[in-house]
Amino acid sequence: MRSGRKLDEAPRKRVDARTERWREHRLKVRAEFVDAAFRALDTFGPEVSMGDIAKEAGAAKPKLYRHFEDKTDLYNAIVDRVQDMLWEQIISSFDLTNDSARELVRRGAAEYVLVVSEHPNVFRFMLHSHFAQRSDDSERALQSARQSAKRAADLFAGLVGAESVEVDGVELVIYSIFGAVASATDWWLGANRAQPHAMPIEKFVAYLAETISALTQANARLSGITIDADLPLRLAFSGE
Repeated sequence: MRSGRKLDEAPRKRVDARTERWREHRLKVRAEFVDAAFRALDTFGPEVSMGDIAKEAGAAKPKLYRHFEDKTDLYNAIVDRVQDMLWEQIISSFDLTNDSARELVRRGAAEYVLVVSEHPNVFRFMLHSHFAQRSDDSERALQSARQSAKRAADLFAGLVGAESVEVDGVELVIYSIFGAVASATDWWLGANRAQPHAMPIEKFVAYLAETISALTQANARLSGITIDADLPLRLAFSGE
């Protein structure tokens, strides 16, 4: 019997090497423009223009628009970069096996504030960007927060045992934490980039840690769960 593709099977799609190289090149150039956007934001502030970013990248503005559909596309790429930066910075600082729940919250808040302090204008830009002018455009940061909340909730459930955790409830409290932290960050940074912080860094970290702990404890009480914050995360949660 002759072997081969069945009549109802779709032909296998061949990978064009040139297409793949162009895709990789495009991703590389987009990443370089995002790098330039960070530098331009650090220099010019949240009112940075596409021209400022192109100049910082050493490219003509038409090239920038060849790799990004519009301002919103670049805004989305910046939001995605910040999401990845925060995830890597915070998770890499954790000892998820041995650190207490209290220490994980404090360290997470500290690492977050460190990133904000390094790129304050990037966060001002995300919170009040003129690049996201339509209402659906401004939802991008919220979408990113939802994705991060789901990612963190799945990680948490894996650590403490999914059978004892309502993942949707964890996702809700993490999403609520992101909203509270974003609002606090907006207040802390202030509208004027030349203005000193309204609260010392150490106190702001402590405030965020207390806020995160309070929201977590409130959700735990509603779910009939007790948290011993001095125990490692995998042991800190117990049902009533």
